[in-house]
Amino acid sequence: MRSFQTKQLAISAVVGAAYAALTLIFLPIAFGPVQCRVSEALCVLPFFFPGSVWGLFVGCILSNLVGGYGILDIVFGSLATLLAAWCTSKIRVRWLAPLPPVLINGIVVGAMLAKVLSPGNFLQSFFLFGAQVAAGELLAAYVLGLPILYILPKIPFFKARIANHYF
Repeated sequence: MRSFQTKQLAISAVVGAAYAALTLIFLPIAFGPVQCRVSEALCVLPFFFPGSVWGLFVGCILSNLVGGYGILDIVFGSLATLLAAWCTSKIRVRWLAPLPPVLINGIVVGAMLAKVLSPGNFLQSFFLFGAQVAAGELLAAYVLGLPILYILPKIPFFKARIANHYF
């Protein structure tokens, strides 16, 4: 049992570090009303590796500490990633796995940005920022993330470790 917990912790740590590193490498496009956080492509990993949910959450916290919009982004942006990753872990249809990050981050991060950047005009800003964040998420989750879901099971190292076989 201890071996299993150690493996889960290791997976979470690697995924969290990769998330934070990708966010920082692509920092100029990772934050703001118009953003494409390349690291969000990793939010498809819970489809195969449910233990990666916590790593994505911690990686997002670390990223938002460095380049985010303060405490609201640290709390709500990170919780949005946690919820999106958890929802992805429950999905059983591969092409739907990238959808939770698109929807949840569009709503939560869109609302957070509207509150921080345009508090006097929240509703109009929410729809604009939400659509912009969702568009960036769509790019990261589907253009980058979905291919990961199809390529990963073909790599012998990962094929042997994928717990859920839905392909």
